[in-house]
Amino acid sequence: MEKTTLTDPRNASSTLPSNRRDWILRGFRDGFPICMGYFAVSFALGIEAKRVGLTAFQSFLMSTGMVASAGEFAALMLIASRAGVFEMISTCLVVNLRYFLMSCSLSQKLSPATKTIHRFGIAYCITDEIFGLSSAVPGWLEPFYTYAITLVSVAGWSGGTVLGVLVGNILPAAAVNALSVSLYGMFLAIIIPPAKHDPFIGGLVAVSMAVSFLFALLPLTRGISSGFKVILLTVLIAGAAAVIRPVDEA
Repeated sequence: MEKTTLTDPRNASSTLPSNRRDWILRGFRDGFPICMGYFAVSFALGIEAKRVGLTAFQSFLMSTGMVASAGEFAALMLIASRAGVFEMISTCLVVNLRYFLMSCSLSQKLSPATKTIHRFGIAYCITDEIFGLSSAVPGWLEPFYTYAITLVSVAGWSGGTVLGVLVGNILPAAAVNALSVSLYGMFLAIIIPPAKHDPFIGGLVAVSMAVSFLFALLPLTRGISSGFKVILLTVLIAGAAAVIRPVDEA
């Protein structure tokens, strides 16, 4: 078994795994709670995928390839509205744009000796939760730790999506509606904690909701497709927030 140790003396910890096998086992352990949460949310996503006409195999490919609830949900809405390919790609890129930034950030956790193939592999693995666990590791990040988390998490995500397609219509309507709400519950769980911690973020969320509502009412904007509304509002509001209150990296 190949030995992989933390080489950054500033952050090294004797309590961390000292070899690849132990890192993988730790990744499986840490990824299991994410797997359970992903399964519940993706089940509702599978129900929606079935509603817009996707097969179980198509839904599996979508969930395995993207692993992004907001991006996939946006894609399903665009499929339902018969949006064009360019609009779908553009929307998914904008909705998932934060993962590019997370990839750049996490690359700083990798040892300079890390091979390029592992850098690309880590970039695929990033979700909000996996990024949080990976970035919290003291010292250099062992790629196989993130791979193990991802394997468990994506299995739950993809499996839940497929099961939602296959048996979603069998469940009572009340149960289906309850599971569908989990998507919105997940969004609230992402928004509320940072909004409580930083009033500026809370205000930004409120402004985003208000502007989105106005876009749906105003004659000049209500005719814009939902996909391009997401792109336009994301760029405008996020850009304005970055100018008004830039993040201090010091």
